[in-house]
Amino acid sequence: MTIHRLVLAGLLALPAGLLPATLPAAAQSAKPPAQITVTNMRSVPLTLFEIATGGDQPRLVGKIAKPLAPGKSAAVKLNKPAGCSYFVLARFDDAVESDAEDMNLCRDKVIRLTE
Repeated sequence: MTIHRLVLAGLLALPAGLLPATLPAAAQSAKPPAQITVTNMRSVPLTLFEIATGGDQPRLVGKIAKPLAPGKSAAVKLNKPAGCSYFVLARFDDAVESDAEDMNLCRDKVIRLTE
């Protein structure tokens, strides 16, 4: 079971000459999103999904309140997000668990959970 990260490719539409000049500005102004999208691509329901800040005193900033059926998506609102790096935990009905440390939610606004 892995967590795949999809990057919204807005910068790919820019002409190649503008791309290098745009990247440093984009990195400096990176803000955490208000919400992300989670898609359950496994064949079993997702029973727990949590997003927390990193560090010594992690703080829960988002979660899915009820099970997410296979093939379905849900928007997860982030409560007072700070920074871009987060810990993500996913647990499924078949007791499979997956986690990802240092997930960049400023860059990865869509999370697809797969086998």
